[in-house]
Amino acid sequence: MIRKMTAIAIIGFIAFAFQHVNAQTYQSSAAKVTIKGTSTLHDWDMTSSSGAVKATFTVSNDQVTDISALSFNVSAESLKSSKSGLDKNAYKALKTGTHKQITFTMTSGKVTPGSGGNFKVSVTGNLTIAGTAKATTIQGTGVYNPADKSISVKGSTKFNMTEYKVTPPTVMMGTIKTGDSITIDYNVKLTP
Repeated sequence: MIRKMTAIAIIGFIAFAFQHVNAQTYQSSAAKVTIKGTSTLHDWDMTSSSGAVKATFTVSNDQVTDISALSFNVSAESLKSSKSGLDKNAYKALKTGTHKQITFTMTSGKVTPGSGGNFKVSVTGNLTIAGTAKATTIQGTGVYNPADKSISVKGSTKFNMTEYKVTPPTVMMGTIKTGDSITIDYNVKLTP
């Protein structure tokens, strides 16, 4: 009788735990990515709103507590500025003829829960640009929305183009040069 009650209690506890802890895959095909840089003439930016993100988060009591997988890709030629000449030179620098996608695949990640569904996330993985992959850490802030069970994450990361063997583009026979350092801002709403 005691064994039976203990077994029932354990099964009940496991069922209760699975109701409040849920590792689930979230995704979006509309992640917004903006690359910002400088040049000898003016600052510039290129934006795409068609990044594809797939992530596995653990949610417990309306709070994100863990991340176990994350992948991201965006077509390099979906990045657009207000100037077609800049786009053409950027695509050449990114070698889009042979390297169509910019990708990121997580190898490890950590979530730091906050209050009210807010959290911080830090993921390390392989970022591939123009065919060159490098281990990169990306950090962001997020919030879980219990009404629609969505997760919104935004953040930015900064690095030099030459780290990925991308030669900073030049215009007008080298008289206008872009700076090596760029900032990538991202903003995405993920749904189950």
